[in-house]
Amino acid sequence: MDLNTLLQLLDSTIRLATPLLLACIAGLYSERAGIFDIGLEGKMLAAAMCSGAVSALVAASTVWQIPLGLFTLDLTWARDLLPPVIWGLLAGILGSLIFALIHGVTSITFRGNQLISGVALNFVASGLTVLVAQTLFRQGGRTPSLSGNARFAPIELPFAQALSDVPLIGPFYAEVVSGHSALVYAAFAIVALTWWVLYRTRFGLRLRAVGENPAAVDTAGVSVTRLRYSAVMITGVLCGIAGAYMATALQAGFGKEMTAGRGYIALAALIFAKWRPVAAMWACLLFGFFQALALRPDVVANVVPFRVPGSFIEALPYILTVLVLAGFVGKAIPPRAGGEPYVKER
Repeated sequence: MDLNTLLQLLDSTIRLATPLLLACIAGLYSERAGIFDIGLEGKMLAAAMCSGAVSALVAASTVWQIPLGLFTLDLTWARDLLPPVIWGLLAGILGSLIFALIHGVTSITFRGNQLISGVALNFVASGLTVLVAQTLFRQGGRTPSLSGNARFAPIELPFAQALSDVPLIGPFYAEVVSGHSALVYAAFAIVALTWWVLYRTRFGLRLRAVGENPAAVDTAGVSVTRLRYSAVMITGVLCGIAGAYMATALQAGFGKEMTAGRGYIALAALIFAKWRPVAAMWACLLFGFFQALALRPDVVANVVPFRVPGSFIEALPYILTVLVLAGFVGKAIPPRAGGEPYVKER
């Protein structure tokens, strides 16, 4: 494998790992607070549809006719106020927050089964997103292709071109580190912010405590309900950013089932990382690397003397996760109060 191929592989790794990382950190907040969230997939899918649809609508012609024929919609003011991609990002976050609120009300207020609630949201998102996209655009459940300021453009970091001729470091900085959208850099910044919030702030201490022993937190005079709702809302925001990234940066619009199981992959990465933010980043990069490798069978063929199916390469991280759960690579112990509704003793 030559240097250029390796750099391309690492560049693809970062791009593919970004939605996993955002969803994984989202699940980290929720599960640290004791709310298991299998609905990450549904939140990302809803966010991707909302983001792609709103970006397309704002970037479209001056007056847009609703396909149902009920009224016309003039979004000129929105396009003049902010770029379409920003409206798309905000819409994606809002769509994900609505799903997060439903999960929170079901799991926290009504003390329903958290796993069933998450699975139900995934099913609802799977059908609803295609229905809404088909109703709005009549393109088989897809949104129109996005371009220009309806997408997040790559950002060239300072001195990327000047350092490109420096051996090893220069090409790595120019080809792998530089040239990503703003949401990619935001995702890695969120990892550092999450570590600081969880381990260096009072909110983080209480959040971790409510996932381990909510009764003790309640005894200390802190609202368990408020903390858990805060965690669920943070999860909604991060899943919204992940979905928006997929529709407006990684791809050029929303398509049916475009998340392709990334919410479940993020959960596997979270377990593999044992619910720690920095370890979650490395786990997501590992999953992203195997995804990138599966897309480059020529690279695998040059390294391995026999044919390796791409599906097997993509399955390797799951095999590692099973080994972690089985205790072969250390024990992955979830928060003790995870999945259990808290009932305040009177």
